[in-house]
Amino acid sequence: MNPLCGRCNRVVYPTEKVNCLDKYWHKGCFSCETCKMTLNMKNYKGFDKKPYCNAHYPKTNFTSVADTPENLRLQQQTKMQSHVRYREDFEKNRGKCFSSVADTPEIQRVKKLQENISNIKYHEDFEKAKVGKDVPQPQSGHSPAAAFQSSAGSQNNYDAAPESVGQAAGGPASGSGKRYRAVYDYAAADEDEVSFVDGDVIMDVHQIDEGWMYGRVERTGQQGMLPANYVEAI
Repeated sequence: MNPLCGRCNRVVYPTEKVNCLDKYWHKGCFSCETCKMTLNMKNYKGFDKKPYCNAHYPKTNFTSVADTPENLRLQQQTKMQSHVRYREDFEKNRGKCFSSVADTPEIQRVKKLQENISNIKYHEDFEKAKVGKDVPQPQSGHSPAAAFQSSAGSQNNYDAAPESVGQAAGGPASGSGKRYRAVYDYAAADEDEVSFVDGDVIMDVHQIDEGWMYGRVERTGQQGMLPANYVEAI
């Protein structure tokens, strides 16, 4: 038994039958639902089991959702759950995101540079503080003549002991300190410091404080201050 046409509802014979969209059509009846343009199997577009041309194919329109009290409540609940989830993940992963940095030659070079900059800054601040100190004023009641006599007496005292003054200005006496070897290169940042390279032997070393020493570089003969973390005892 021959099927019926999906548009005109008449019998469709095999010679003129078009099978598409789960229906049978006459070739002349297989046309656009809107403009009635005749279609074929290559240029039709189906929508709701009806044929359309490309120009009249129905377009899907998005509908807006009203901000009802229920939707607002669900939206607020979703935000709260998101914050709770974020907080849980943060507490769980706290302290696990830090990776150790390899002590590469580049990292060591940057560390040395930072230490040198820190030492230079320390000496600059020290010199500024020394220059900024107020010069002591003579006490009231002292005449200029008394001040001159006091200055002359101080000069005589310095002339009487030149060796002690030289030792105080030049650092500790040589021949009584320890020997150290340089493990890094260091460039002097001030006049009272010494420069040395990796492997130099530092003689007559005396500890000044926790971070600084005083000694003489055996290779150059220079005497002065040097950072304690740049050398090691022999």
